[in-house]
Amino acid sequence: MTTYYKLKPFSTDFDLTDFYAEAERKGYVNNVNQKVMVDCFANEEKSQVWILFKDDKAIGSVAAHSFPEMGRNSFRIMSRTCAVDAGSRPNNGKGLNTRKDLLAHQDISSQFYIPKCIEWCGVDSNMYITSNALEGGSQRRVHTVWLPLLAKQGEFTKVKEIFYRGTTQTVWKLNTSTYLDHLAEHKWEDHVLL
Repeated sequence: MTTYYKLKPFSTDFDLTDFYAEAERKGYVNNVNQKVMVDCFANEEKSQVWILFKDDKAIGSVAAHSFPEMGRNSFRIMSRTCAVDAGSRPNNGKGLNTRKDLLAHQDISSQFYIPKCIEWCGVDSNMYITSNALEGGSQRRVHTVWLPLLAKQGEFTKVKEIFYRGTTQTVWKLNTSTYLDHLAEHKWEDHVLL
């Protein structure tokens, strides 16, 4: 059975009450309200937050914004990323995705969020993800497992550490063509983004 998703630009017209409550329950501190998830980018030259819907229910978010700290035509992607619906994973939420799943892009971040960020930034832009070892949400797992795994298969390159947005962050550069080539080999057939 095919599952349909929509990734829509944030709008104040969306009723995100349940989404914010679930994000708070799960400890996703960067997704608990509009102020921390959207308004925090008001001073950026360019920014966009998207909300992921499954069956018209908000289940996730992701943001991208200009990143002048890394030079011209640079963007920070995968900011404010979360998914509050366990059913958005191929194992239907029964435990964490395995390393094999992560390497094969069997998650909505890889299937939907990164491609949307690439589309918005432009394929020839310099795109970066920042990570840290803090406890908030699943940040520590992204920092210690997900990005290092994808770096081993050449999709990201660890660039440097910077003090950014109040904490020391590791900067990872997206190797766009390698990423897109690998994603094409593992594109979901039964999870469709409209």
